[in-house]
Amino acid sequence: MTPPVVVTIAGSDSGGAAGIAADLTTFAALGVHGACVVTAVTAQDTTGVRAVHPVPLDVVAAQLDAVLEDLDPAAVKTGMLATPEVVRLVAERCADRLLVVDPVVVATSGAVLASEEVVRAYREHLLPVATVSTPNAEEHDALGRPDLPTVLVTRGGDIPTTNDHGTGCTHSAALASYLALGDDLPTAAARADAFVARQLLVSQHWRLGRGRGPVAHVHPSTTPTHRGAPA
Repeated sequence: MTPPVVVTIAGSDSGGAAGIAADLTTFAALGVHGACVVTAVTAQDTTGVRAVHPVPLDVVAAQLDAVLEDLDPAAVKTGMLATPEVVRLVAERCADRLLVVDPVVVATSGAVLASEEVVRAYREHLLPVATVSTPNAEEHDALGRPDLPTVLVTRGGDIPTTNDHGTGCTHSAALASYLALGDDLPTAAARADAFVARQLLVSQHWRLGRGRGPVAHVHPSTTPTHRGAPA
Protein backbone atom coordinates (compact mmCIF):
# COMPACT_ATOMS: atom_id res chain seq x y z
CA MET A 1 0.00 0.00 0.00
CA THR A 2 1.27 3.48 -0.85
CA PRO A 3 1.91 5.36 2.41
CA PRO A 4 0.33 8.74 3.08
CA VAL A 5 2.60 11.76 2.84
CA VAL A 6 3.23 14.08 5.78
CA VAL A 7 5.30 17.22 5.28
CA THR A 8 7.21 18.99 8.02
CA ILE A 9 7.80 22.73 7.69
CA ALA A 10 10.53 23.39 10.22
CA GLY A 11 14.16 24.14 10.99
CA SER A 12 17.15 21.84 10.97
CA ASP A 13 18.93 20.64 14.11
CA SER A 14 22.63 19.95 13.69
CA GLY A 15 22.50 17.73 16.77
CA GLY A 16 19.89 15.47 15.18
CA ALA A 17 17.49 15.63 18.13
CA ALA A 18 14.74 18.06 17.17
CA GLY A 19 13.27 19.87 14.19
CA ILE A 20 13.31 18.19 10.81
CA ALA A 21 15.61 15.43 12.06
CA ALA A 22 13.08 14.38 14.69
CA ASP A 23 10.14 14.77 12.33
CA LEU A 24 11.47 12.69 9.43
CA THR A 25 12.68 9.86 11.65
CA THR A 26 9.32 9.78 13.45
CA PHE A 27 7.45 9.73 10.13
CA ALA A 28 9.58 6.80 8.96
CA ALA A 29 9.07 4.91 12.23
CA LEU A 30 5.30 5.22 11.94
CA GLY A 31 4.98 4.24 8.29
CA VAL A 32 4.28 7.53 6.53
CA HIS A 33 6.37 9.13 3.81
CA GLY A 34 8.06 12.27 5.08
CA ALA A 35 8.63 15.38 2.98
CA CYS A 36 10.26 18.53 4.29
CA VAL A 37 10.37 22.29 3.88
CA VAL A 38 13.41 23.83 5.58
CA THR A 39 12.64 27.20 7.16
CA ALA A 40 15.85 27.77 9.09
CA VAL A 41 19.28 26.26 9.57
CA THR A 42 20.24 26.08 13.22
CA ALA A 43 23.54 25.38 14.93
CA GLN A 44 22.54 23.54 18.07
CA ASP A 45 23.54 20.67 20.29
CA THR A 46 22.43 19.17 23.58
CA THR A 47 23.45 22.32 25.47
CA GLY A 48 21.47 24.86 23.45
CA VAL A 49 21.02 26.82 20.24
CA ARG A 50 24.16 28.62 19.03
CA ALA A 51 22.85 30.26 15.86
CA VAL A 52 19.76 30.46 13.66
CA HIS A 53 19.85 31.32 9.95
CA PRO A 54 16.36 31.82 8.46
CA VAL A 55 15.88 30.55 4.90
CA PRO A 56 14.71 33.32 2.51
CA LEU A 57 10.96 33.49 2.04
CA ASP A 58 11.06 32.75 -1.69
CA VAL A 59 13.07 29.58 -1.09
CA VAL A 60 10.65 28.42 1.61
CA ALA A 61 7.74 29.13 -0.73
CA ALA A 62 9.39 27.20 -3.59
CA GLN A 63 9.94 24.15 -1.36
CA LEU A 64 6.37 24.27 -0.09
CA ASP A 65 4.89 24.62 -3.58
CA ALA A 66 6.97 21.69 -4.82
CA VAL A 67 5.64 19.41 -2.08
CA LEU A 68 2.01 20.56 -2.19
CA GLU A 69 1.74 20.43 -5.97
CA ASP A 70 3.45 17.08 -6.51
CA LEU A 71 2.99 14.95 -3.39
CA ASP A 72 -0.38 16.22 -2.09
CA PRO A 73 0.36 15.53 1.59
CA ALA A 74 -2.35 14.07 3.80
CA ALA A 75 -1.10 16.18 6.71
CA VAL A 76 1.13 19.17 7.32
CA LYS A 77 3.18 19.61 10.50
CA THR A 78 4.95 22.82 11.44
CA GLY A 79 7.90 23.49 13.72
CA MET A 80 10.20 26.50 13.79
CA LEU A 81 8.88 28.98 11.21
CA ALA A 82 11.45 31.67 12.06
CA THR A 83 9.78 34.75 10.54
CA PRO A 84 6.27 36.24 10.51
CA GLU A 85 6.30 36.12 6.70
CA VAL A 86 6.78 32.36 6.75
CA VAL A 87 4.03 31.96 9.36
CA ARG A 88 1.65 33.86 7.07
CA LEU A 89 2.80 31.85 4.03
CA VAL A 90 1.98 28.56 5.74
CA ALA A 91 -1.40 29.89 6.86
CA GLU A 92 -2.24 30.89 3.29
CA ARG A 93 -1.02 27.74 1.55
CA CYS A 94 -2.11 25.12 4.09
CA ALA A 95 -5.41 26.43 5.46
CA ASP A 96 -7.42 23.74 3.69
CA ARG A 97 -5.29 20.83 4.88
CA LEU A 98 -5.00 18.74 8.02
CA LEU A 99 -2.60 21.01 9.86
CA VAL A 100 -0.71 20.24 13.07
CA VAL A 101 0.95 23.39 14.43
CA ASP A 102 3.78 22.97 16.90
CA PRO A 103 4.43 26.65 17.70
CA VAL A 104 8.15 26.74 18.40
CA VAL A 105 8.35 30.07 20.22
CA VAL A 106 9.59 29.28 23.75
CA ALA A 107 11.76 26.39 24.90
CA THR A 108 10.84 24.44 28.02
CA SER A 109 13.97 26.00 29.55
CA GLY A 110 12.31 29.39 29.12
CA ALA A 111 14.56 30.50 26.24
CA VAL A 112 12.68 32.70 23.76
CA LEU A 113 12.96 31.30 20.23
CA ALA A 114 10.68 33.70 18.32
CA SER A 115 10.08 37.43 18.15
CA GLU A 116 6.85 39.10 19.22
CA GLU A 117 6.07 39.60 15.53
CA VAL A 118 6.25 35.84 14.95
CA VAL A 119 4.06 35.19 18.00
CA ARG A 120 1.51 37.71 16.73
CA ALA A 121 1.51 36.05 13.29
CA TYR A 122 0.76 32.71 14.94
CA ARG A 123 -2.16 34.19 16.86
CA GLU A 124 -3.62 36.15 13.98
CA HIS A 125 -2.97 33.92 10.98
CA LEU A 126 -1.84 30.34 11.62
CA LEU A 127 -3.63 29.16 14.75
CA PRO A 128 -7.09 30.09 13.40
CA VAL A 129 -6.63 27.71 10.44
CA ALA A 130 -4.88 24.87 12.32
CA THR A 131 -6.53 21.52 12.97
CA VAL A 132 -4.67 21.17 16.26
CA SER A 133 -1.85 22.98 18.05
CA THR A 134 0.72 21.40 20.38
CA PRO A 135 2.46 24.13 22.42
CA ASN A 136 4.39 23.41 25.57
CA ALA A 137 3.16 25.19 28.70
CA GLU A 138 5.47 28.18 28.19
CA GLU A 139 4.39 28.54 24.56
CA HIS A 140 0.73 28.28 25.51
CA ASP A 141 1.21 31.23 27.85
CA ALA A 142 3.22 33.23 25.29
CA LEU A 143 0.47 32.73 22.70
CA GLY A 144 -2.16 34.06 25.10
CA ARG A 145 -3.71 30.65 25.85
CA PRO A 146 -5.64 30.53 22.55
CA ASP A 147 -8.98 28.74 22.43
CA LEU A 148 -8.64 28.10 18.69
CA PRO A 149 -7.88 25.52 17.44
CA THR A 150 -7.93 22.36 19.55
CA VAL A 151 -4.89 22.73 21.79
CA LEU A 152 -2.92 19.85 23.28
CA VAL A 153 -0.44 21.32 25.76
CA THR A 154 2.61 19.06 25.76
CA ARG A 155 4.42 18.48 29.04
CA GLY A 156 6.68 15.59 28.12
CA GLY A 157 6.33 12.17 29.62
CA ASP A 158 6.54 11.04 33.21
CA ILE A 159 9.74 9.18 32.40
CA PRO A 160 12.64 10.26 34.65
CA THR A 161 15.30 11.15 32.09
CA THR A 162 17.52 13.99 30.95
CA ASN A 163 17.42 12.63 27.38
CA ASP A 164 14.35 14.50 26.25
CA HIS A 165 15.58 17.01 23.67
CA GLY A 166 13.16 16.88 20.74
CA THR A 167 10.23 15.51 22.72
CA GLY A 168 7.80 18.17 21.48
CA CYS A 169 8.81 17.74 17.84
CA THR A 170 8.54 13.98 18.11
CA HIS A 171 5.10 14.21 19.71
CA SER A 172 3.66 16.55 17.08
CA ALA A 173 5.22 14.53 14.26
CA ALA A 174 3.66 11.35 15.68
CA LEU A 175 0.32 13.10 16.04
CA ALA A 176 0.43 14.23 12.39
CA SER A 177 1.39 10.72 11.30
CA TYR A 178 -1.48 9.02 13.10
CA LEU A 179 -3.94 11.60 11.77
CA ALA A 180 -2.64 11.01 8.23
CA LEU A 181 -3.12 7.27 8.75
CA GLY A 182 -6.80 7.86 9.53
CA ASP A 183 -7.07 8.09 13.31
CA ASP A 184 -9.48 10.60 14.82
CA LEU A 185 -7.91 13.29 16.99
CA PRO A 186 -8.44 11.67 20.44
CA THR A 187 -7.04 8.35 19.20
CA ALA A 188 -4.11 10.00 17.43
CA ALA A 189 -3.31 12.05 20.53
CA ALA A 190 -3.32 9.01 22.78
CA ARG A 191 -1.13 7.03 20.38
CA ALA A 192 1.30 9.95 20.03
CA ASP A 193 1.60 10.17 23.83
CA ALA A 194 2.29 6.44 24.04
CA PHE A 195 4.87 6.61 21.24
CA VAL A 196 6.80 9.41 22.96
CA ALA A 197 6.73 7.58 26.28
CA ARG A 198 8.18 4.46 24.63
CA GLN A 199 10.92 6.47 22.93
CA LEU A 200 11.86 8.24 26.16
CA LEU A 201 12.30 4.84 27.77
CA VAL A 202 14.59 3.73 24.93
CA SER A 203 16.93 6.71 25.37
CA GLN A 204 16.56 6.99 29.15
CA HIS A 205 20.12 5.91 29.93
CA TRP A 206 21.92 7.06 26.80
CA ARG A 207 25.06 9.17 27.11
CA LEU A 208 24.99 11.53 24.14
CA GLY A 209 26.35 15.06 24.49
CA ARG A 210 27.05 17.24 27.50
CA GLY A 211 23.52 18.57 28.04
CA ARG A 212 20.00 17.25 27.63
CA GLY A 213 20.35 14.34 25.24
CA PRO A 214 17.95 13.42 22.44
CA VAL A 215 14.77 11.44 22.77
CA ALA A 216 15.29 8.19 20.86
CA HIS A 217 14.33 7.90 17.23
CA VAL A 218 15.17 4.22 17.08
CA HIS A 219 13.23 1.24 18.39
CA PRO A 220 14.19 -1.18 21.17
CA SER A 221 14.41 -4.12 18.75
CA THR A 222 16.77 -2.26 16.42
CA THR A 223 18.87 -0.23 18.87
CA PRO A 224 22.51 -1.20 18.16
CA THR A 225 25.08 -1.78 20.85
CA HIS A 226 28.81 -1.30 20.54
CA ARG A 227 31.85 -2.18 22.56
CA GLY A 228 31.83 -0.34 25.86
CA ALA A 229 28.16 0.64 25.61
CA PRO A 230 25.50 -0.80 27.89
CA ALA A 231 23.42 -3.48 26.15
